[in-house]
Amino acid sequence: MLINNEFEVAQPIEKVWEFFGDIPGVAACLPGADLTEQLGDDTYAGTVGIRMGPVKLEFAGQATVLERDDATKQMVIDATGSDLKGRGQAAMKITAALASVGSGTRVQMGQDLQLSGAAAQYGRGMITDVSTVLMGQFADNAQRRIAALEWGESVDDLAAKPASGLAIGLQAVRMALMRVLRRFFLPYQPDAS
Repeated sequence: MLINNEFEVAQPIEKVWEFFGDIPGVAACLPGADLTEQLGDDTYAGTVGIRMGPVKLEFAGQATVLERDDATKQMVIDATGSDLKGRGQAAMKITAALASVGSGTRVQMGQDLQLSGAAAQYGRGMITDVSTVLMGQFADNAQRRIAALEWGESVDDLAAKPASGLAIGLQAVRMALMRVLRRFFLPYQPDAS
C-alpha cells in the first residue's frame, strides 16, 4: 500500500538535508521508534512500537539507506521487521524528497508498506490515517530538533515520546469521520459562482 505525506520545516533545505543524513537523529523523532544498533554500511537495527486499537504491535528489524542523492536531495530507505510476538511482519520502502519553499523546506515522504499478520487486519484508511498522524508528530519533532541543532542546544531531551495508542486512535477516527462527512456533504454544496 502506498502512503504519501508532506510537511514543511521552517529551516533551509541544506539544514534539513543535513538532519536527514543523521539516521539516529531522524529515528529519535519518530514516535515509537528506537534505534538499537548501527550495523555498518548505512544499516541500522531497531524496534518500532505502535498501538492500533486493542492491538499493540512491536516490530524488531533493520533499516538500510539504499540511496542518498545530495544533488536532488532525495533518500530511499528499506526497512523490514517482524513482530516480537510472532504475529506478523512489515516491510516498507521510504522515499524522502526535499524541496525549497521560500526560506523553508517541503518534505515529501512516500511509504510503500506491506503488512502481514495482526496489522494487516486494519483497513487501508485506518493505516493511512495512523501514518498521517505519526508523520505529523515526526514533523513537529524534526522541526524542534533541527532548530535546537541550529542554535547549538542539546537534543538529548528531544527524543520522541512513545506512540500513544489512544491519542493516535482518536486523531485517526477524527480523520476518518471528516473524510466521511466530506463525501456526504461535498456533492450537495451549491456552486458559489
